[in-house]
Amino acid sequence: MAVLAPATVAVVITTYNHARFLGDAIDSVLAQTRRADELVVVDDGSSDDPQRVTGIYGEVRLIHQVNQGLAAARNTGLSAVKSEAVVFLDADDRLLPGAIAAGLRCFAEAPRSGFVYGGHRRISAGGRLISDHHYQAIGSDPYETFLRGNAVGMHASVMYRRDCLVAAGGFDPSLPRCEDYDVYLRMAQRYPITSYSEPVAEYRRHEDNVSRRHRQMLHWVLSVQGRQRSQASSNPKTARAWRHGRAVWRDYYCGEMLTTAKTAWRQTGTIRKTLPALVDAFAADPGRVMRGAFRIAKRRLTKPSIANPTPRRGSVRFGDLDRLQPISHDFGFARGTPIDRYFIEDFLARHQSDIRGRVLEIGDDGYTRRFGGNRVEQSDILHVNEGHPNATITGDLASPGVLPADGFDCLIVTQTLHLIYDMSSAVRQMYRALKPGGVALVTMPGITPIDRGEWKESWYWSLTARSARRLFCQAFADEAVSVQSYGNVFAATAFLHGIALEEVDRKKLDYCDDAYPVIVAVRARRRPDIEGRDAE
Repeated sequence: MAVLAPATVAVVITTYNHARFLGDAIDSVLAQTRRADELVVVDDGSSDDPQRVTGIYGEVRLIHQVNQGLAAARNTGLSAVKSEAVVFLDADDRLLPGAIAAGLRCFAEAPRSGFVYGGHRRISAGGRLISDHHYQAIGSDPYETFLRGNAVGMHASVMYRRDCLVAAGGFDPSLPRCEDYDVYLRMAQRYPITSYSEPVAEYRRHEDNVSRRHRQMLHWVLSVQGRQRSQASSNPKTARAWRHGRAVWRDYYCGEMLTTAKTAWRQTGTIRKTLPALVDAFAADPGRVMRGAFRIAKRRLTKPSIANPTPRRGSVRFGDLDRLQPISHDFGFARGTPIDRYFIEDFLARHQSDIRGRVLEIGDDGYTRRFGGNRVEQSDILHVNEGHPNATITGDLASPGVLPADGFDCLIVTQTLHLIYDMSSAVRQMYRALKPGGVALVTMPGITPIDRGEWKESWYWSLTARSARRLFCQAFADEAVSVQSYGNVFAATAFLHGIALEEVDRKKLDYCDDAYPVIVAVRARRRPDIEGRDAE
């Protein structure tokens, strides 16, 4: 008998004290190209009044329950809906507009699947895109794949057949963590699982994420995976996958704990703040921690410096850098502060006295406020897109007339020119927009990854100090342009891998090697006696 693909879809949003994000989640459901047939919000005993958010929307059904945990809240939503398929969305996450349509298309091609899932993206707490494609295919044996790790990665990317999820027992309310991983393992033994690479959801990274409580997560993920020991042991292939998965989980969370410890040490320099994460990491994987301690001790004993001798041929140790994919795909945002920000902010701090009077900044006015302080009389923001809520001027920096002539005492243009194909025109318009004597403070990428997200289609250039000087001297007088490059081979390597500022020794960033420019910075001053219209 033929199995028909699901024809109706419900979305269940669970919330616990995430009312500040809930409107975003609801909006993302209502923006679907194929609308949901049901939309239910389950409040798991929140104290931040989610009803004030849901009350705005006539399409939303709100269910309150006393706090019982995420698994119980999802089961409540599962019982409340009647649709043939169901998607579970956490209140702090979002669906992409084509999510429901993509899930139904996949079910149409593989209707016997217990669930289907796609890829996902990661966003910051404020909704900024961090990285745009996280996806692992399910492979030919879904159960084996899940024994090795959580191939899904983000629960909102999953669309379940409701009857299959109910038959599998729903979510286990005894699990305070990893209840979704438990469902994947159980369902993979009973039903086909199908995946597709299209991103369908956005995972929001913020300080309240449960997944950041690394020691608890490791305990529960090993507990959930450990439940499969008897079943997995019945087959040599799945037995190997089970053992491999345990090693993978320990290694992953040990790495997260060590990163937490490194960050705490660099930020505070106190053992009291650092020791808890180190103890957690040692409990997770003592061998890895001891090997790391040995490597650190060895480096200290050999007293590495800028003048390190070149290793003998064949003796180079790549360690964590021996990989074809970077450690992070998002410049380091997911791990902390991108390394290039250290150089950008050093440059602005050195020239903060130029940030005065009427100041224009690109995108937002964060640097204007931070480095200009009470010297700033008026702050303007230029944004290329119409409708940006904080922009005072909208348009393309390279287009004549977008900026008023002779209007600004200072322009702060960080990490922007490489996104403009006609850079020469942009520099001419900057010159024209400055008052006589005004200063442009500009930074541009040198050695850099290329954005995979919002800016990937408009990322045109990287510059050297020499090309930056020629570019600006075409509009500004030679003596009015000063150029500085920041970076060295260590900084460039770390930045290319997406290693965060908090993870490195900042003293190593202060050494400048012009052959490895991570950031090229320009201070260009318009001569006091030259009118802006001459630069047309």
